[in-house]
Amino acid sequence: MSSVQSVTRRDAIAQYDIVGASPQTDLQGLAELAALMCGVPTAVINLIDDTNQYQVAATGFEPSVCTIEESMCAVALRTPGLTVVPDATLDARFASNPFVTGDLANVRFYASSPLITPAGVPIGTICIFDEITRDLTDEIAHSLDLIAHQIVDVLELRRITRDLESSNEQLERFAGQVSHDLRNPLTAVAGFIELAADSPAVVAAPEVAAALFRADAAATRMDSMIADLLDFARLGGARPRRQQLELSELIGAVLDDLDQAIRITESVVSVDADAQISGDPTLLGALFQNLIANAVKFSHAAGVDPRVEVRAHALDGTWRITVDDNGPGVPEDQRERVFGLMERNTSGDTPGLGIGLSTCRRIVDAHGGTIGIDRSPLGGASVWVLLPRSA
Repeated sequence: MSSVQSVTRRDAIAQYDIVGASPQTDLQGLAELAALMCGVPTAVINLIDDTNQYQVAATGFEPSVCTIEESMCAVALRTPGLTVVPDATLDARFASNPFVTGDLANVRFYASSPLITPAGVPIGTICIFDEITRDLTDEIAHSLDLIAHQIVDVLELRRITRDLESSNEQLERFAGQVSHDLRNPLTAVAGFIELAADSPAVVAAPEVAAALFRADAAATRMDSMIADLLDFARLGGARPRRQQLELSELIGAVLDDLDQAIRITESVVSVDADAQISGDPTLLGALFQNLIANAVKFSHAAGVDPRVEVRAHALDGTWRITVDDNGPGVPEDQRERVFGLMERNTSGDTPGLGIGLSTCRRIVDAHGGTIGIDRSPLGGASVWVLLPRSA
């Protein structure tokens, strides 16, 4: 077996997550059916990688593991199609095998049919054997091949079921991401409407109109964010919408959404971001909303008056955009870990699900950029983003 073949086989087996799992009744039933149809006492379903043979179901004895040097099926798998050996002691391929010589067993009759994945990878066998010599009719041999196909169907069903469960879990996490990213514009809507409600209509009609206009704009951005983030999830983040964007205008819209949080925490946010970038306005808006909201939140939780600086610096072919704060910062040994889904900076008790930075990395990756964290000159965290410059 070549190294490429062994890696392919090992990877194919890993997709089924069956080795070491609890006994599967459907596979056990197929092993028993093979023994019954072929009139033998023993049948085994084997998966074979580059080092071992794993008996994942058996009838006639307890399944176990052996090396491929000991395996009769590893030898049979070198030849395509069904293998039938009436007397293994007379077959040069098997005569010295420990399952034949008496060291491990006293096999005489042996037959096997390969398990071939839909991708064409042989991953093991369904084999039958007996301690007496015998043969198979063509009809019974064909039945053994059919059982081999059924075994692969069972394994494929197991794989597809696991994939669906994983997809459902990812969908649930994505719902958490969406709700997280919509919280700030929703808070802005509530704040602007509250401001309008508290303002006397006769005396401050212009202020009421302005507040309601900002509320409507925030609601529109929120609706757009829902649609685009759902598209982003379907595409796996591979193809975000592209258009020319003025970064300063994008940050301005983000600050409108964060107006309530900035006012409540008495934060000072300064922006020097005269840059033109190319990307999806909704996704990039969610990116900088997360970064600025985190800077405000963690600085305020640290007991300081939050100070946040957003800067854009032109590099060769890219823009380096930084969001600096005067909060507690992120310890160096946690700066990569906090980008994982459901991971948070463990310093402090600031509430949150740890979803935001995972979303940020996903958005930046989709735009062909990179993101990281350094120590800020302000004393806290400096989150930097490298994005390609506008064409």
